[in-house]
Amino acid sequence: MIDYTKTSDGLYAYRYPRASVTADAVLFAEKDGQFYVLLIQRGNEPYKGCWAFPGGFLNMDETVARCAERELEEETGIVLTGMQLVGVYSDVDRDPRGRVITAAYTAMTTMPEATAADDAAAAQWWPLKELPPLAFDHDKILVDAMRVLKING
Repeated sequence: MIDYTKTSDGLYAYRYPRASVTADAVLFAEKDGQFYVLLIQRGNEPYKGCWAFPGGFLNMDETVARCAERELEEETGIVLTGMQLVGVYSDVDRDPRGRVITAAYTAMTTMPEATAADDAAAAQWWPLKELPPLAFDHDKILVDAMRVLKING
């Protein structure tokens, strides 16, 4: 049984709802014995003005790892490949826009300069001990990323 139809404009309409997929990049750096994490200030709703990891929606022609790399570059100007998977986050209410599943990736890096672009209002390295409240479920992702990289904050 076919559970979709093709519309006249070439798009597909599915009988069952589909989730959206995003990817986030969690970058850490160490300077003078202190750990920092890269955050962007969201320029759009939801959570406009709040701080979050660089990330965004998956394009149809890319992997989630490539999505994390692209969003990192688009929102901060930082080019980085080969990040490590932290995990997949799929709590039903994690995003007020609807059903959104994210894959989070992490890496330890030098502290490259971050320049806000795309839909990021600001990009900044924050000391782990002085973080602002984080949007979405990024506090949970942060703890998991620290565990993956064996960072004691």
